[in-house]
Amino acid sequence: MTQTTIDSSVSRRSVQPPAVAYFIDCQQGHTHLLQVTLRLTAPQSDVLALHLPVWTPGSYLVREYARHLQDFTVTTIDGTPREWWKCHKNQWQVACSPGEAIQVRYAIYAHELSVRTNHVDRSHAYFNPAAVCLYAPEYRDRPLTVTVTAPPHWRLTTPLDPWGEDPFTVWAANYDQLVDSPFEVGTHSVYQFEVAGKPHELAVWGEGNFEPTRAIADLQRIISTEAALLGGLPYDRYVFILHLTHKGYGGLEHANSCSLLFDRFGFQQPDQYRRFLCLVAHEFLHLWNVKRIRPQALAEFDYDNENYTTSLWFVEGVTSYLDQLIPLWAGIFDASHYLKLLAESINRYLQTPGRHVQSLTAASFDAWIKLYRPDENSLNSQMSYYLKGELVALLLDLRIRLNFNHQRSLVDVLRRLWQQSCDTQAGYTPDELWQTIETVADENLEDWRQAFLDGTDDLPLGDWLSQVGLELVAQDALPYTGLQFKQERGALHIKAVLRHSPAEALGLVPGDEMIALNGWRVQGEEWSERLRECQVGQAVEVTWCHDQRLHSGTLVLEPPQPHYQLRCSAQATPDQRAHLEAWLGTTAQNL
Repeated sequence: MTQTTIDSSVSRRSVQPPAVAYFIDCQQGHTHLLQVTLRLTAPQSDVLALHLPVWTPGSYLVREYARHLQDFTVTTIDGTPREWWKCHKNQWQVACSPGEAIQVRYAIYAHELSVRTNHVDRSHAYFNPAAVCLYAPEYRDRPLTVTVTAPPHWRLTTPLDPWGEDPFTVWAANYDQLVDSPFEVGTHSVYQFEVAGKPHELAVWGEGNFEPTRAIADLQRIISTEAALLGGLPYDRYVFILHLTHKGYGGLEHANSCSLLFDRFGFQQPDQYRRFLCLVAHEFLHLWNVKRIRPQALAEFDYDNENYTTSLWFVEGVTSYLDQLIPLWAGIFDASHYLKLLAESINRYLQTPGRHVQSLTAASFDAWIKLYRPDENSLNSQMSYYLKGELVALLLDLRIRLNFNHQRSLVDVLRRLWQQSCDTQAGYTPDELWQTIETVADENLEDWRQAFLDGTDDLPLGDWLSQVGLELVAQDALPYTGLQFKQERGALHIKAVLRHSPAEALGLVPGDEMIALNGWRVQGEEWSERLRECQVGQAVEVTWCHDQRLHSGTLVLEPPQPHYQLRCSAQATPDQRAHLEAWLGTTAQNL
């Protein structure tokens, strides 16, 4: 396969001194403010338009970054004030003379530690340029520089290359590349390593029980495994930025880097550490699947509005499916752990009533208003394109593998799309994506598309897993009430009431406090303990508090919701076991 980099960057040697320059001062960490100066030459008109994105690619929610912008002023380079006015929630206009040098100053409040926003304090500054850097549409495709001013002894880590000798001045070929390049500034640790002869950096901010030697060895395995799957590494240098914080979790992909957020004390717990490695595998795989292989709707970003696509199920779902297989194939964890993770996904899918309400393509399209804004009814009305997309990817992979005795797989779809991207530099439409899947599968899959992507039919998971010698084994579970709780100081508050459930029929609503079961006070884990003693079909008396008033009623307990363990079937045929071994890369005896 041709190893082609499709990044739009150009050689620094071919670039004249950029006409756009950003100066970002992060020395006032105690105020949580970034002081930003933008210098540029006004276009050949009497009005200069400036925009701040409302979202950042990879995180499909309008976050209104302009709400954190303050202290806006405009002058010429010599300090002469220029008139300006705000014309939209994220847009400003400046009165100017054509070709004159303009200087825009403003501050960004940065006190949200996530992979998609900004966080500045006395210990570091982390920022995403989409949430910080204004841009003039006329100059969006022009090269630019960023100069960071930091306290003494701080360092700068970013995937952008230096401009000149100053390590705190970097450059981007255009605004899109700037937006795709997070900045970590501080006293963070930096670890350097190589994979396939290419340099990689791991920047770690925060304290905890992270072990860099162990983690870097596993990162190298993940990178090597993914490179082997997709035919090489399509970058010159790659940067991992890892933030260690309390119970944090998250990731955001970029073309030549990724940002990761993880629990500072989660690295010595085996299951948590494996979860971290799946997160790494997920974000790293995105450097192909969405950063270079992308839907046509995301080929050119509109930073002022939502960018709608029905293909997020492939972008995130296929990546989620592979992020658990890649550590397995890399030898980091075994097949038993993979089957445990897969069973957890299946259980979450089967316990989501919203799978009968929202299709996979609708979930992709509505990501902007639903996925990142969950409420107490989300389980009833929505289906995660991550979760269902992962399981649809599983079914497609098994179907392709079984049709071709593992000589083809879902990875071949990614390879073919990657080659097409290298050849055409264009994104795919939903129809072109499905056509590529059908080409690799060598069959018409329109019935699956209508049922599982555009429709809400239940996925035939058990049927296809049985063809590779696996079975879903029902586990003991509590009688079903349709209640989900959150504990607050021992009290049980209803978090969600699932549709068509006994709790819904009784009239219980999120926010109610559960007081008693069959006349006995319940707190914390006592609800589950008491419910475990009850029988399916039994009518139990419950007492709850709604809006400070006590209520009582009867719940008729229903059979437990599906809760499965996934294991190798004792009745599996030799052919089925062979398929299982070819898929997972392990012997069936190990399961």
